[in-house]
Amino acid sequence: MAVKRRTFLQQTGVALAALGLSEAGLVWADRCQQVLAQPARRKVALLVGINQYPESVCDYTPVRGAALNGCVTDVELQQELLIHRFGFQPSDILTLTDQAATRQGIEESLLLLSQQVTAGDVVLFHFSGLGSQVQLEGGADFQQSLVPVDGLLPTADHPVIQDLMLDTLGLLLRTVPTDQLITVLDTAYTRLGRTLQGNLRIRSRPDAPTGMLTAAEQELQERLSRQTHFSLAQINQQWRSGLLPGIVLQAAAANRIATEAQWNGFSAGLFTYALTQQLWWASPATTLWISFSQAMGTVKQTAGIEQQPAIGGQAAQKQKLPVVSSFNSAGADGVIRALDDDGRAQLWLAGLPAGVLENVGASLFSLAGTDNTPLLQIRSHEGLIAKARTWDGKTPLQVGQLVQEAVRILPRNIGLTVAIDTGLERIERVDATSAFASIPRVSSVLAGEQPADFLFGKIQSRPLLAAALSSQALLANDDTPNLDEETNPSSQSSYGLFYPGRGAIFNTLNQGAEAVKTAVNRITPQLKTLLAIKLLRLTQNQGSSRLGVRASLEILAPQERLILQQETVRAQRTMPTTKVATLLMAEGTPTLAVGSQIQYRLYNYSEHPVYFLLLGLDTKGNALIFYPNLAPTSTTVINPIAPGETVTVPQAHAANWLVQPPAGIAETHLVCSRAPFTQTYQVLAEMPGKIPAQEVAVLLNPLDVVQAILHDLHQASSELLPISEVPSDMYALDVNAWATLSFVYQVSGITQELGEAKGGIA
Repeated sequence: MAVKRRTFLQQTGVALAALGLSEAGLVWADRCQQVLAQPARRKVALLVGINQYPESVCDYTPVRGAALNGCVTDVELQQELLIHRFGFQPSDILTLTDQAATRQGIEESLLLLSQQVTAGDVVLFHFSGLGSQVQLEGGADFQQSLVPVDGLLPTADHPVIQDLMLDTLGLLLRTVPTDQLITVLDTAYTRLGRTLQGNLRIRSRPDAPTGMLTAAEQELQERLSRQTHFSLAQINQQWRSGLLPGIVLQAAAANRIATEAQWNGFSAGLFTYALTQQLWWASPATTLWISFSQAMGTVKQTAGIEQQPAIGGQAAQKQKLPVVSSFNSAGADGVIRALDDDGRAQLWLAGLPAGVLENVGASLFSLAGTDNTPLLQIRSHEGLIAKARTWDGKTPLQVGQLVQEAVRILPRNIGLTVAIDTGLERIERVDATSAFASIPRVSSVLAGEQPADFLFGKIQSRPLLAAALSSQALLANDDTPNLDEETNPSSQSSYGLFYPGRGAIFNTLNQGAEAVKTAVNRITPQLKTLLAIKLLRLTQNQGSSRLGVRASLEILAPQERLILQQETVRAQRTMPTTKVATLLMAEGTPTLAVGSQIQYRLYNYSEHPVYFLLLGLDTKGNALIFYPNLAPTSTTVINPIAPGETVTVPQAHAANWLVQPPAGIAETHLVCSRAPFTQTYQVLAEMPGKIPAQEVAVLLNPLDVVQAILHDLHQASSELLPISEVPSDMYALDVNAWATLSFVYQVSGITQELGEAKGGIA
């Protein structure tokens, strides 16, 4: 379908934020200010999202009528963000969804866009949908393409590939006459022969079609090549080397998967949701860049390292990146999108982490840029939209007002949902469903059909299983195991738990034959650990906390380096601006090699003493306690960090603060509070065994500890709450009382030469 010519925005504005580039290993605000000083006269966007692929295009029978479920949501996520956080006018954002997203429609829209903009203008192109590898007749190598809604598969009678080739897209991007160009591709180009990765849906055709390009596509390539003076071979090389114009953000690096997830009430691309959520928090570039690595960490908590988001483009290569500039200096968690006749406000809450959004309950929000009044309280919510009323029921509201989280109200009875892998036999799935039904606070669903926190399935590879159980898996490379490799008659299977993206939780695997119900009983203790981690993640509030803390993860040996830095975005800053050191990254991911010695550095820039805890989950699936690193007793004094003070953890050399195998994704959570963690200290003191000073220990009762943390944060908030009563089945956490900063990083299998490590962390 051809797109009619339209007029894009022609008014002055400030340069659009680069989509999330704070700690991606590049420099700080001094470079940002140079770009900020260059005004953009126009801000335009082309957003493409396709769910409704027919079987003749996607190469498989779509489930419930749609090949994908989250691509149109991705378009809406970007659209609301651009309008309400970056000043785009709705009429200057062109969207092509489902049946409108034809190859011709996308190409003509890009050509039209290139004719409407000039140097210095801001242009955003976003695509969410299927990607594909294709084999062109006479070509030696597979090529990559974006699959439009009319990208029919070749047939014997019509052996033509009707996709939008990535080389064509590269030429089209070369015609856009501005260096303020941002391209976001939430798709991938794999041929795995399947559509699911655990409980996630893969955004790639399962197989690679073979055929020839349409005459129209070939003619367009030739015309664009003459216009831009770039050959197809040069454009192809630029995709490989990351030297296309502007910034190119991709949900998946080469030969990696891109996935979408389902949450209660909506589906979205993992990458798009994480990225846009971070950008809702954005503050001016003169004070803070948005953390691209934080968005990547969110993706990897779910998909594992099978999905590796990537950043490229000439702006990234030259370290000259567009910067954040938005209407509200303290960011937002959502916006008032509509007002009902009965006075209720419809809130769009895409600035909240997905897990928090699912459990938003009766949380309270304030209007951004005000004195925190009036407060709006959630009355109901579905997916990304919540209905709320002002606390006094009288204060008038306006569409377009930004809202910020004030009090997070969480149910005390949150449970864990486990997806049962569709690769299991029917009788196995029945037995697993029955077994999980008997476990308190645990429910089960069929993988791919409903949201889930983790996956139950099995590995059927003897060498892989042995490696996983030895805790030395993958020391020779950085890749996670391929848990879907073909089995053979001699293979030995093991039931266990996996992350939604099918990364193994190694300490749930068991070598040897066992019945399904036996396996579920065996992993029941680990389910408590995973529920504890889920609850701990629900306290993460880097974007909304008003308690001023900064923390960094550093390598001490073999070479001292900064790995990752986090700080609360919305707290008042009184500390001096500092340069951020070059970060150690692999494909843009914070990475620690096995054997690295690490420490955390914490800085309190609030006006209050800050108490803190440091907990985490290693690559084996064990819950760890980093601090307090001496089991407290009734007489133990845990000192807070005084205002303006910096502390390091550990405070002295600790033999087991070394990164341990296996390779994979690990996470650490720094929980800070204005009040002591009284109940948590008591639970830790009662934990069996003692935690040696300065040592890291496995938490034997993680669920008890995390529930105590929630209780302590609830108590710390009680004197600050703007409401007098909180239901007994809820926790109420005031953003002024606590902050949780989360570090997600990849453990590499390449061992550092530090000698033999005895114990340690992962």
